[in-house]
Amino acid sequence: MFIKRTKYLDLIRRFYDSSLIKVLTGIRRCGKSVLLSQIKEEIKENYNIDEDHIISINFEDVSFTNLRNYIKLNNFIIKKIKDKNKYYIFLDEIQNVRNFEKTLASLKATQNVSIFVTGSNSKLLSGKLSSLLVGRCKEFKILPFSYTEFLQYYKENNLPLPLQPLNNYIRLGGMPQRFDYDNEDDIKDYLISLFNGIIDKDICNSRSNINKENFTTLAKYIISNATKEFSATSISDYFNKMNNRNITRENIYRYLEKLEQACLISRVKRFDIASKRTLRLIEKHFVIDNGFFLACSQSNNILISHALENLIYNELIYRGYEIKIGKTYKGEIDFVVTKNNAKCFIQVAYLLSDESIIKREFSAFSSIKDSAPKYVFSLDQFDMSQDGIKHINIEDFLLNKIDIVLF
Repeated sequence: MFIKRTKYLDLIRRFYDSSLIKVLTGIRRCGKSVLLSQIKEEIKENYNIDEDHIISINFEDVSFTNLRNYIKLNNFIIKKIKDKNKYYIFLDEIQNVRNFEKTLASLKATQNVSIFVTGSNSKLLSGKLSSLLVGRCKEFKILPFSYTEFLQYYKENNLPLPLQPLNNYIRLGGMPQRFDYDNEDDIKDYLISLFNGIIDKDICNSRSNINKENFTTLAKYIISNATKEFSATSISDYFNKMNNRNITRENIYRYLEKLEQACLISRVKRFDIASKRTLRLIEKHFVIDNGFFLACSQSNNILISHALENLIYNELIYRGYEIKIGKTYKGEIDFVVTKNNAKCFIQVAYLLSDESIIKREFSAFSSIKDSAPKYVFSLDQFDMSQDGIKHINIEDFLLNKIDIVLF
């Protein structure tokens, strides 16, 4: 059972016939392969393309194991090309092919082709591929289901909604295959299995030189503490004291980079609002899907305030905004949201349940002289806007009933 991911299709559709190499990146099992199939079907229908002018390879299919060498892959595709008409090439999980960028560069330079590739590595467009194909690729970052897609899945497949759909989404996230399970314990088991599979295939594989036990322990800690203040020194001290391990600050930063490359986390820089400078050495991190909070937790409990902040971060990225963490001389603003040289500021809270919390969240903006719009997000149903600061209900925002304005 699938849904049409119209937001991504709308973004990619205008490049269907482009010579640019279309690269879909994202965490394993976030729906890239299904989206690739939907693109393929649209091209067949709208361009009246013969089946023999579509070349499709999934490198997780053992049938294509022998093509995981760029020369063999290139030869295989060239033999499929019989005439001068355009061919549409779909290569799923391309990172499994060593030196794949050489094949892509050659095909683009010598053949009449439109190439689509997917990969489960955020660095797919760095290094050799970037130097070989600079300015010739278009990347589309694919996320797990947004809240609207979550609801769309239940509606289009005639499934009964969970009793509290937003709470379900906050807690269990939007990884597409988790909808194959109804029971929360089964969903958690699936997410744990997915997490372990990503570590085995994308990080601690046969080509890496990483201590898997150390990495897994630290990765669970980092993910379960996403959105919190990050200190490599304190994390190193904690693990070395509690677990008698030798994990250095350098190892921690290396592990963070590996988690980011596997699309499990996003690392976000802080932005000094007064000086309008990005602070190079200060950052926070967010997990790609809320379900991984539960998968990496020692218990079945998650911190709702951090889960909401993480959810809003991913929703803003899904909508195409750039995000930084705001730094003021008084403290921190959850998000500095920018797009097309315009911006706004956002604070995220669980509930504005008493005067002290209301004062804390709204006064966070008091030292900001910038006239850009300022928002407080929470689950409260009543509008608590004050002093020119707009209050937004989180579910209303996720459902597009109300939106933010940037200037």
